[in-house]
Amino acid sequence: MRMLLCLVVAGIFTLPMAMAEKPQQYDVVIYGPTSAGVAAAVQVKKMGKSVVVVGPDKHLGGLSAGGLGWTDSGNKAVIGGISREFYQRVKKYYDDPATWKWQDSKEYSRYRADDDAQWTFEPHIAERVFEDLVREYEIPVLREEWLDRADGVAMKDNRIESITMLSGKKFKGKMFMDATYEGDLMAAAGVSFHVGREPNSQYNETLNGVQIANARSHQFEHNISPYKTPGDPSSGLLPRVWDDPPGVQGEGDHRVQAYNFRMCLTRVPENRVPFPKPEGYDPAQYELLLRTLLAGSRHIRGKFDMLPNGKTDTNNHGSFSTDNIGMNYDYPEASYERRQEIIDEHRLYQQGYCYFLANDPRVPEDVRKWYGEWGLAKDEFTDNGHWPHQIYVREARRMVGDLVVNENHLRRKIPTERSIGMGSYNMDSHNTQRYVTADGFVRNEGDIQVNPGGPYPIDYGAIIPKQDECENLLVVCAVSSSHIAYGSIRMEPVFMILGQSGATAGVMAIDKQIAVQEVPYNELSERLEKDGQVLEYLGGGHSQTGLDAGKLPGVVVDDTQAKRLGAWQPSTSIGPFVGRGYLHDGDARDGKAQIAYATNLPAGKHEVRVLFAPHDNRATNTPVTIEHADGEAKLHINQRTAGQAKDGFRSLGEFEFAADRPAVVTISNEGADGYVIADAVQFVPQ
Repeated sequence: MRMLLCLVVAGIFTLPMAMAEKPQQYDVVIYGPTSAGVAAAVQVKKMGKSVVVVGPDKHLGGLSAGGLGWTDSGNKAVIGGISREFYQRVKKYYDDPATWKWQDSKEYSRYRADDDAQWTFEPHIAERVFEDLVREYEIPVLREEWLDRADGVAMKDNRIESITMLSGKKFKGKMFMDATYEGDLMAAAGVSFHVGREPNSQYNETLNGVQIANARSHQFEHNISPYKTPGDPSSGLLPRVWDDPPGVQGEGDHRVQAYNFRMCLTRVPENRVPFPKPEGYDPAQYELLLRTLLAGSRHIRGKFDMLPNGKTDTNNHGSFSTDNIGMNYDYPEASYERRQEIIDEHRLYQQGYCYFLANDPRVPEDVRKWYGEWGLAKDEFTDNGHWPHQIYVREARRMVGDLVVNENHLRRKIPTERSIGMGSYNMDSHNTQRYVTADGFVRNEGDIQVNPGGPYPIDYGAIIPKQDECENLLVVCAVSSSHIAYGSIRMEPVFMILGQSGATAGVMAIDKQIAVQEVPYNELSERLEKDGQVLEYLGGGHSQTGLDAGKLPGVVVDDTQAKRLGAWQPSTSIGPFVGRGYLHDGDARDGKAQIAYATNLPAGKHEVRVLFAPHDNRATNTPVTIEHADGEAKLHINQRTAGQAKDGFRSLGEFEFAADRPAVVTISNEGADGYVIADAVQFVPQ
C-alpha cells in the first residue's frame, strides 16, 4: 500500500523549489510504474530510445503484482506482444520445480507444461517478472516519487516540456505517458476527463448510468432489513447503507464502482498468517453481513480463485463482500492525503470483514469455521503486513478525447478504424451504491456483467488527447472511454497492450517530429503487427475457439438453436464452447432463466451429453431435465468441474428416445448456487 502520510511528516509536500535537482532528460518520460508503464518502457527501449519510469509506487506492476493473480483475460488469443510475453515469462518460473514450494505442480489444474503462457500466478512471481524486465532492458525506475499536481507540469504550445515531483526532481522529455490508474498526469496537463457514469443518452448506450433494473448479480438473496432495529425506520440505518435515492434508470451520476484489495490467502498451515484484528475494528460495521448469513446466504465462499502453491486471488462476491461500496467517490480527484485516508479506510474495512467472519461468535458456525481456516499468505507482501500494496482502482478519471470508446464500439455497432490492440472481457462494473427500496429492504446498484459478444478492437483515439489540449501525451490506463466500455477495457492484459502501442506511437511521433495525433495509422499498425500485437481477431490462435458442431459425433444442438426464457447473456470468456460462444444467467439465481434443447432422433438408446465452460464461480447444482421415451429424468450437475468426455462434454447417461416425439433437454437456474452455463447438448447413438 502506498504510504502517503509519511511524505507529509517528511515535509516533502512543502519542499522549496530552490532545492529542486537538475532536470533529467529522456526521450520518453512515463509516469506510473503499473504493468502498462513497464510494458511501455520495454517497447521504448526496443525501439532504441531513452526512457524513465517515475511514479508513486514502491513496487512495480500495479495490480498485476498487487494481488490480481487470476487474470481477467477474456479471449487469450487476442493478447499479444509484450503483454503475452509477460505471461510467458511467468510460465517459465512455474516450469522450474523450485517454484512449487507449497504444492506439487501436478496438483494445480491451471498449470500445463505444454502451454505457452501461465495466466494465474502468485503476486511475488509477477513482481519478479516486472523487475526482470526493467533490469534486462536497463530501464531507470524512480520509485515513491509523487507528481506535483498543482504546479509540476510545464506546458508550452500544447506540449509538456517537463514534469516535477514533490521531491523537486524534474524530468524533461520529448514524449510523456500517463500510465497511472488515476490519470494524474493527464489531469495536471489540463486534458479533459470525466468521473462517474454518463447517462445512456450521451453515447446512445444501454448499460451506462444508474442500473436499477439490471442489478441482479452480487445482490441480496433475501429480504434484509437495513434498519438497526429490523423493520423500524425510526431506529436509523445500519452502517454502509445510505438514505439517498438510487437515481433514475439510465441517468448519469457522480458515483464510481467499488474498490477493494485482491487478497492472497492460503490454507497451507506453514504459510498461513491468521487474519489480524485491525486497529479501529468495529463489529457493528458488519451487521448487514451478519443478517445475510443468518438468512441462509453463503456467498462469502464464492470467489476464492486458486493460484499456484495453495494460494488464492480472493475477490468480491455477493451482496456484502470485500467491495467497499460507496466509500470511494472522492478518490479520483482527491489530494494525496485524502486518497490515503480512503485507502486506509478500505484496508480497515476489508481486514475487519475477514476478522469478523473468522472470529465473531454470532457468525454461523459453519461459516466461522470455514473462513477461519484461511489466512494471509506469509510469503506475500512481506513489507506490508502480508496485505496487498495496491488497492484495486477499478476506475477513476477517464480521459475525454476526440473519440470516446463506448458500448457500441465494443459490440461492433460502430466501426473501429484504427485498432491498436484488442479487448474481450465482459463489460464489468461493480456495484456503486447500497440503498433502501420503497418496501424497506436493502439493495445494491451498479453491478453489470455483459459480454460484448466477442473480441473487439480498441481505437488509437482511446489513448490520445485532443490535439489542442496536448500533442505529446499518451494516456494508456485512464483512457478515453465511457464508464461501461471501460468496464471491459480496464483489464491488466489490455493495459499492457495499450502501453506497448502507446509507446510505439510516441517513438514514431518523436522520429517524425509530429504530434501524437498525426502519427500515420498505416505505419503504426504495421509496426504493431511486426511486434506481435493482435489488431483483429480472425479466430484460431492460442485459446479455445468454437467447436464445429458438424464435426462432432451424433446430433448437437447449440444454444443458438434452443428456446430461451429469461435473461441469458452471451460470452466467449472461457472455452471450450460450440460455435460462437455460450450463454450464462448472470448469477441471477431467480429461477427465471430456462433454455430447452429439442431435436428429433431415430428411435433407440442415445447417450446425452452437455458442454459448458467450467469455472469456480459456476453453480454446483445446475438443474437439468431430460424428456425421453420412458418419461422424464431430473438431475443436477456441478458446472465447476469439466466434463470427462471427448471435447469437454459431460455425460448425463444413456436414455431411450422415441421417433414420434422430440428429445428435449432443459437447463434452468432454479435454486442454483452460482452462474448457470448453457452451451450445447449432444445426443450420441449407442
